[in-house]
Amino acid sequence: MPEDDPGELVDGVLVEEEVPDLTHETVIVWLVGTVRAWIIPRRGFVFGSEAKFAVGPRRGRKPDVTVYLPGGPPLPRRGVVRVPPDVAVEVVSPTSKDRRRDRRDKAADYARFGVRWYWLIDPERRTLEILALAGERYDLLLEATRGVVEPVPGCAGLSLDLDALWAEVDRLGDASPGDDEQ
Repeated sequence: MPEDDPGELVDGVLVEEEVPDLTHETVIVWLVGTVRAWIIPRRGFVFGSEAKFAVGPRRGRKPDVTVYLPGGPPLPRRGVVRVPPDVAVEVVSPTSKDRRRDRRDKAADYARFGVRWYWLIDPERRTLEILALAGERYDLLLEATRGVVEPVPGCAGLSLDLDALWAEVDRLGDASPGDDEQ
């Protein structure tokens, strides 16, 4: 799949990706900032949502956030990534189709690819779920809605302050799509 094509490759077909809103983007930016502050001194990596991963021969995915812990294999500077991250994160989208894709389809793809931890952050439900690879599927290790998550499985020394995350989301306005009044 060419690097500049939008979307994800599923069974050889380019599938349109969900259109993120500001809630989705706020969660991603907050998480990247939090994880980056923790991982850079440890010489690991955190990436945002535009990296493309070859999760199978005819499948490509673009997780919202990926984390590579220190000591892993070298990563490519360009092109499709064939090295599974240690952590893949999806911010759950509000539509039922996208929820199914995040919870079922992407989970199966990431498990087959060998991603050790899969995190789901659902802004609507205000939950963080951390799942661990167990064979060819994931087991739920932790579910939290508030407070500080510490320790974070697989990420010794990282803490996630969910109250701070939801406070950041709450700073957004309540305007509905199409409301242009200023």
